[in-house]
Amino acid sequence: MCDYSLHAVATRPAEVAETLVSTKFQSGTRGFASPDNPRVAVCLRPGTEVAFEKDVRVDGLLFGTNIGDRLARFRQVDLDRPARHHDALEFSNGAIVLVTNLAAGQRATVLQLPARPIDEKPEARQPAARREIADI
Repeated sequence: MCDYSLHAVATRPAEVAETLVSTKFQSGTRGFASPDNPRVAVCLRPGTEVAFEKDVRVDGLLFGTNIGDRLARFRQVDLDRPARHHDALEFSNGAIVLVTNLAAGQRATVLQLPARPIDEKPEARQPAARREIADI
């Protein structure tokens, strides 16, 4: 639901049709929050679909990068590597971006939550062919 780096931050689950904003938390990592309560991380479940107001931007060391897409599905990646960020967005154009790499201040609307109950464990998935946006 929320990456390990947000365990020191208050959290709550996302709701359908709510607006979220990409936020940099006190821990230094990024995630989603409500525009009305930027100190509480809003956690997404794998399969949650979101639509951003504008093409998504990721931060880089010197310059940001435009993903060229607005529609994404939340997923977790590299679960076999415990000391890495796992929360990611897979865009309809195939790009996969870690949530912690999103530029702060971008607004998105939760379109749909997955049908699976919160307490159900996810099934093991086969790696999908993907185009990954590396840490820039």
